Amino acid sequence: MTPRELVLAALRGGHGPRVPFTVYECMIPQCADERAMRNRGLCIVQRWPEVYTTHRPNVNVTQSIRWEGGKRLVHTVYETPVGSVSTLEEPAGFTVWRHEKMFRSPDDYRVLEFLIRDEVYAPNYEEFARAEAWRGEDFIMRAGISAEPLQALVSGVMMSMEDFCVQWMENRDEVLRLYEALVEKRRQVYPLVARSPATHANYGGNVVPEIIGPDVFRDYYVPHYDEAAGVLHEHGKLIGCHFDANNRLIADAIAATDLDYVEAFTPAPDTDMSLGEARAAWPDKVLWLNFPSSVHVRPDEGVEQFTVDMLDQVDSVDGLLVGITEDMPPGRWRGSCRAIMDGLERHARRRPDLYA
Repeated sequence: MTPRELVLAALRGGHGPRVPFTVYECMIPQCADERAMRNRGLCIVQRWPEVYTTHRPNVNVTQSIRWEGGKRLVHTVYETPVGSVSTLEEPAGFTVWRHEKMFRSPDDYRVLEFLIRDEVYAPNYEEFARAEAWRGEDFIMRAGISAEPLQALVSGVMMSMEDFCVQWMENRDEVLRLYEALVEKRRQVYPLVARSPATHANYGGNVVPEIIGPDVFRDYYVPHYDEAAGVLHEHGKLIGCHFDANNRLIADAIAATDLDYVEAFTPAPDTDMSLGEARAAWPDKVLWLNFPSSVHVRPDEGVEQFTVDMLDQVDSVDGLLVGITEDMPPGRWRGSCRAIMDGLERHARRRPDLYA
């Protein structure tokens, strides 16, 4: 089986001769070691280009760049007919530090609502399909549906988490106006993703249960997963979410969703659930793991043994994938990734009954 075939088999709830190993395209450099790992079975998860484009025809966007203390800061201004907002961001390797988000005061609500409602979407199927064909069998393309409507306000470019929490308590009606506008726009995206060439799509993620809480999650997140899943399933597409935090608080609610897979689930010691606990909590979900970041700093032998021990927590490898969705220590990624692959292969040799 090719790396892509292994991933698809697991995503559909089955398994191949070993548990697939995947890495986000931005988390591993293109080099001889990466090429050797791909030859060995590593599958790169490619999340760009997207299957749809987003355009705001009535918003003028300008950017300026300045350097402070060796840091590159990007100031972006969004001008609308009802006012302007801006952001200040610092590109940092695989990620971006957001120093200033759009929301500064309640006066910004009408600008944010205009920005949301002005979004126009269009299919980008040809570019997506062309990129998939070019990349071949050791890549898999993934589509996305952007952030959940409420999560877009919690962790996007619009509000800081602190501002969201204050506004949720003091100005909830205004927050919910933005939320409802985002709900309407997401509903325009679902069919575009469903009809696309993609086999599967992530819907948002990075939920912080300690901030959101189980009740808000059930009321403002779960219905949208289920609505999107209904549309995607009609077209044979799989849907999952990037749940990489402490999920015990919302584990029951996740289990009740129509999501097909839980992506970026990070087992203990980095979160409050082990792989065995996750399998027990979500027996009907595919588990696409993020290998715990703290384990990368162990010696290669320790990384390999952790991999074997982690897989020993489950009675079936059906619907199980191990991935990398977070930065790895620059000096450790070669050894750690090879050790993870060694562990996956050793587990398959030790437990041939699970891979028959």
